[in-house]
Parts: sequence; structure tokens; C-alpha cells
Amino acid sequence: MAALHGAGLLLSLGALVLIGLVSVWVGTRGIPFTSTWSLLWRPDGSENSVIIHDYRIPRTLLGLLVGSALGLSGALMQALTRNPLADPGLLGVSQGAATGVVLAIAYLGVGSVLGQIWFALAGAALTSVVVYLLGSSGRKLATPDRLVVAGAAVTAVLFAFCSAVLLLEPRAFDQFRFWTVGALAGRYLDVVYVVLPFVAVGLLIALAIAPSLNALALGDQMGRALGVNVGRTRVLGAVAVMLLCGAATAAVGPISFVGLAVPHVARFIVGPDQRWVLAYSTLLAPVLLIGADVLGRVLGAPGEVQVGIVTAFLGAPLFIALCRRRKLVML
Repeated sequence: MAALHGAGLLLSLGALVLIGLVSVWVGTRGIPFTSTWSLLWRPDGSENSVIIHDYRIPRTLLGLLVGSALGLSGALMQALTRNPLADPGLLGVSQGAATGVVLAIAYLGVGSVLGQIWFALAGAALTSVVVYLLGSSGRKLATPDRLVVAGAAVTAVLFAFCSAVLLLEPRAFDQFRFWTVGALAGRYLDVVYVVLPFVAVGLLIALAIAPSLNALALGDQMGRALGVNVGRTRVLGAVAVMLLCGAATAAVGPISFVGLAVPHVARFIVGPDQRWVLAYSTLLAPVLLIGADVLGRVLGAPGEVQVGIVTAFLGAPLFIALCRRRKLVML
């Protein structure tokens, strides 16, 4: 079985490489594939070469990082909360990032994507800490149910706060509405360089706690009986989700359904083993995200439909189909 799952992982990697090449090739400006392939390895400074290296390659790399981050954080959230409907925004991370962007635009005049990323990451981190403190307040531990309730409460408060700020600051609303739609367009290599370390650290943490997540799926008491430090695993998982989801949301805005639907696809392929679920989610999510971005360019030509809109249309039917195909159970 492990060999079969390994072969499937290689196929997923091949699909990711293929969709990455298509992303570099397809765009609002038509460039023959032979020219794209040649310029990919031998840039010559021409207009087509600039389009490929300065726009399409960074866009594709960012799609790879953001997709992996969303898929992995979604799988972690569902494992940590034992809730099959959990997504990266459940603990308020996405709304925390949005709040950081709103404050940066409205009161500090930050207009660049690169500048907004740092405020979004700070908002995501601060929100994660607040949610954990609320979920672990009193004498009880931060159980999945308490964290979910705390995350929902903090998200509601932050959403109301952001709405009030945007209503009072029309200029901030004009800038924020372009960020909140979720887009890979207009992002360059400097954004990739900023996001990469956060995603890499989140990935390493997720890989480190993957074996413990299988024990947690049996319940906290059984996990402790099997020698798992439940509190440490949950804290490390929350940190990984904050890093992954915070960096992804900061870079491209909120993108729905990727972190929710892809882990279910992974479990449909490999079963409940969290080690394989995390690995497949890391590869399949960028395939979906980059594919949606390419589809948006094709459907919107000569313009384009932003990826956040396309993933909503693709992810919702996919998730409904999964719900109808197999019963969602608590993890």
C-alpha cells in the first residue's frame, strides 16, 4: 500500500510540474510553446522573455507556495480539530491577516503588496495568540471545541471592526477590495522571497508532528496513552497553521475552498493516515490553485478572472460532490 501511495505522490508531483509549465505558457499574450520553452532556459531580454521571467514565473512560483500552504494548513486544521469541515480561517487567521491589511491601508497609508504582507502576518500571528489564550482560559486545556468557538468569536469581532474601518475610510476600501478578492496577478519575486521562509518553517513543523496527528485522531486520552504530548502537538500545529495560512493570505488575499476541499481529496485517495494526507494536500492544492489561475486567464481573455473567484466556483461543486460521494465523519 505504501508503494502505491508513493507512486500516486509521484503522479501528483508530475501533475504539478505540468500545470506549472502550462501556467508559464498560457497568458493574456499568446506566446508559442516552443518559444516559451526556449526563453524559459535562455532569456534574451526580449518582450516575451520579460513577460515570462518577470511576470509568469513569479506568479507560478507564488501559486505553488500559496497552494501548498493552504492545502497543508487545511489538512492540519481538520486533523487538530477533528472537524472535517474545518478550514484555515477557522481559528481567525485569515480574518486576522485581513485586519492587519485594513489597518495598514487606512491609518499608515501602506499601498504596496510587499508592505501589506508584513502587517497581514502580524495580524495573523496576534490573532492566533489571542484565540489560543481564549481557548485555554480558565482551568481547562485548549481543546478543539474551545479553540473553534474562540476562533469564531474573534473572527466575528474582527470582521465587524474591519467593516467599520472600511466604511469610515473610503480610500482604504478602494485598495482593500482588490486584495480581498484573492489574486496571484501583480505579485513579483520579492513577494515570493518574503513568503518562502514562513511556508518552509510551517512545512517542517507539519512534517514533524504528522505522526502525532494519527494518535490525536483517536482522541486526546488515547493520544496521551500512546505517548503523545497533546498540548505540545496542538500548539505546534497552531503555529504551523498561523505561518502557512498567514503567509498565504498576506501574499494573495483570502482564497476559499482550497484548504477545505483538497484534504478530503487526499483522504479519498490515501485514507486516514495523516502523514500521507499532509503530503498529498501539499502537492494537490497548488495543482488546483495554479490550474484555477490558468483557467481564469483563458476564460477572461483578453483580460482575466482572478484566481479567488475561480477557486470559489471550482471548489464549491468539488466539495459538494465529495460530500455526496462519501459520508464526512469526525476525524
